[in-house]
Amino acid sequence: MDLSLQLTRVPAGEFFMGAEDGEFDEKPQHKTYLDEFYIGSCPVTNAEYAHFIRETGHPSPAIRALPMMVSGQLEHDFRTRAEKYFWTNGTPPEGRERHPVTLVGFQDAIDYCAWLASSTGRPMRLPTEAEWEKAARGGLDGKKYPWGDLFQAACAQCLPAGAPKTDGGTCDVGSYPPNSFGLFDMAGNVWEWVADWYSPNYYSWAQYINPQGPDSGFMRIVRGGAWVNDDAAYLRCAYRHKLPPDSYSYSIGFRVACSSR
Repeated sequence: MDLSLQLTRVPAGEFFMGAEDGEFDEKPQHKTYLDEFYIGSCPVTNAEYAHFIRETGHPSPAIRALPMMVSGQLEHDFRTRAEKYFWTNGTPPEGRERHPVTLVGFQDAIDYCAWLASSTGRPMRLPTEAEWEKAARGGLDGKKYPWGDLFQAACAQCLPAGAPKTDGGTCDVGSYPPNSFGLFDMAGNVWEWVADWYSPNYYSWAQYINPQGPDSGFMRIVRGGAWVNDDAAYLRCAYRHKLPPDSYSYSIGFRVACSSR
C-alpha cells in the first residue's frame, strides 16, 4: 500500500502556537520548533478504514458502550444522529466511502496507525497537538483560520449559525480548498484526534522543540472543529477541545502523521 500521494510534507521550523485572544488554555502564545514531518493530506476516509477492518477484524464503527459525556436526553439525540454513520457487516454507509471515518475513539485511531505502520513499513502515528496546529496554519502564522483571519463558510464543512444539527453531516474529504501546505479539511468536517493528553496550562511549560504534551492526564484532545459546529470559534487553528478518553462520535475522526518517509 503506497500512501505517498496522500501524505504532505511540513517543513522544519518555528511557528507561533496558541492565541493570546483565544481561550484560557490557548495561552500563552509561544514559539515552537518542529522537525520536518509528514501528515495526511485529508482525514482517514471510510474506504481507507475499511481496509483496516477487513485485514484485522477490528470492530466496525458503531454505537457501543456510550461515552461518558452522553446520558439522559443526550443519548436519544446521539443515537439518532449516529445512525447514518453505522457500518453494516464491515462495510461503510453507501455513498460515504470518501467521507471521513467517524464513530472511532482514540484507541481505534491508535490501532489504525499501528496497522498502517506495519502495512507500509513507515512509522505512522497520530500527529502531536503541535504538529496538527502547525499543519493547520499552513504557514500563515498568527492567523485564526487555515485561510486567514476572517471566517469563510465556503472554506469549511460546518453549520450556519443557529442551524439545527439535522441539517448537516460529513462530506467527501477534499471538498473545500486546501490550505497553503496543500492540506484539506483542517477546519470543519470532523474533529481530529491528536496524540497528546490535555492539560489546561500546558502552554506555560511546554518544551520548545518537538513538544509531546503531558506524560499523563484525564482528558484527550481533538482539533479542527466539525460539521456539527455553528460557532466559527471552534474551527480556529488554536482551539483545543478536550474529551474523556472513552469518547467517540459521529463528528470525530482523525488523520495520520509520520516523522519521516
